[in-house]
Amino acid sequence: MKFKELLLGSKKVQRQIKSNSGIYLLEIYAKENFKININKFSGLIFKKGFYYYAGSAQKNLVPRLDRHLKDNKKNHWHIDYLTTNKACKINTIYIFENAPKEFECQLVYELQKYFPVIFPASGFGNSDCSNCNSHLLFNTKAINYNQLFSRYQFIVRLIPSLNETS
Repeated sequence: MKFKELLLGSKKVQRQIKSNSGIYLLEIYAKENFKININKFSGLIFKKGFYYYAGSAQKNLVPRLDRHLKDNKKNHWHIDYLTTNKACKINTIYIFENAPKEFECQLVYELQKYFPVIFPASGFGNSDCSNCNSHLLFNTKAINYNQLFSRYQFIVRLIPSLNETS
């Protein structure tokens, strides 16, 4: 198994992602405390630090990832309220190509098991899941993925290019 680092937004990435489906993990850094405009989470202050969102794209994987990277979009999913917030930036996207939908919850469970993460907002991003408290996790520091990801056979790591992060 090879661990790959790719630049998001380049045509090269689209050629190197061979699957149209999979599970992904967004690592989002919030440079300051912030709030989001969703009634369910009104009054909740999201703390400065690192957020990890497990998502699934069982078709149209590359377009889904491209959408997450857009700053200007209509907020549809819970995660859109983080990815469009000026305090937040996607640092890295990890891809598990062809992973089934169930792996999304397994990934949340394993992050919780191996790292000191918490659920910052119960019910965030898991409206189609009755197994998890949330698909959004938080830690004040970035977690080291080597221990967790060494268990899997194929992972693609996508890093936004400088043009996309400025």
